[in-house]
Amino acid sequence: MQNKDTLGGDLFPFKETKLEENRVIRTFEENIDSDELIWHRDKEHRYVTVIEGKEWGLQLDDEMPVKLIPGQTYYIPKENWHRVLKGYGNLIVEILKLPELPE
Repeated sequence: MQNKDTLGGDLFPFKETKLEENRVIRTFEENIDSDELIWHRDKEHRYVTVIEGKEWGLQLDDEMPVKLIPGQTYYIPKENWHRVLKGYGNLIVEILKLPELPE
């Protein structure tokens, strides 16, 4: 298992550790400015499993925000606009990236 920081610092509002080619751990620190959590789209389908976080949220385009609950997995379709909403403490998630959905 490869375990190295691949993203973070000034470019993104999170730190990312690559576990496998299509699986990462992301940490959004509690002191992040909410303005850094912008609407964006991703180039692949994603399954996001919450490991840790309190009162953080996820909002998909044209939908009401939902609370991110530790232990739950959320699906974000590729090219779908979405954003993370700030909560308390750190938010730690595991992300599985899939270019195409299995049939």
